[in-house]
Amino acid sequence: MAADGWDDSAAAWIAAQGEAGDYGRRFVLDAPMIARLRGRGFRAALDVGCGEGRFCRIMRGEGIQPVGIDPTEALVRRARQLDPQGDYRIGRAEALGVPEGSFDLVVSYLTLIDIPDLRTAIAGMAAALRPGGTLLIANLNSFSTAGPPDGWTRDAYGELRFHIDHYLEERAAWVHWKGIRIRNWHRPLSTYMTLLLGQGLLLRHFAEPAPAGGDPQRAALHRRVPYFHIMEWQKPGA
Repeated sequence: MAADGWDDSAAAWIAAQGEAGDYGRRFVLDAPMIARLRGRGFRAALDVGCGEGRFCRIMRGEGIQPVGIDPTEALVRRARQLDPQGDYRIGRAEALGVPEGSFDLVVSYLTLIDIPDLRTAIAGMAAALRPGGTLLIANLNSFSTAGPPDGWTRDAYGELRFHIDHYLEERAAWVHWKGIRIRNWHRPLSTYMTLLLGQGLLLRHFAEPAPAGGDPQRAALHRRVPYFHIMEWQKPGA
């Protein structure tokens, strides 16, 4: 098995995502992420960890020309099948291989948790931005990633509770669902903020979006525990 599990999980991931995406994307993140794109004049985007290309296709529908980069060959192959006119490349976040200052938008949509060398990856994303460009991030909230392996459990009274522990301890953990088994990284929010601020980026937006629709029981859990956050950072300049 590959070190992070993605090669072996690609087929199950493609099946689970379909063309519409999973619950978190469809009912929590897509609407506020798309709202951050519209009417902003973005032209050239880099999607870091594009997977099967779903958000690249969304951006193309918004009139933005994206380049998608992902290290998993099967996912890039699927992205090219679904979007033959798109630009999808095999590569890692830690070595983007794109010219500096060539994009006015860089997107990381639920990918920071997959990246071992986060410091190098964030530096590369910042370098890829033109002055004044935007880094748009959707990530698992650090409260959520501090939950496994216990996560949702029932207490002595039978009440469902979410277990958080070792919050400040950065660590990798294997997560699995629907035939997918991949390695995610837990990091405290301060780690992300410190690295982004260290690149001289300016925080312009922060949100913990609530679910809008979908399965009511699933939505209730997302309202109890902040699963995701969205951040928008700007590179200083023109």
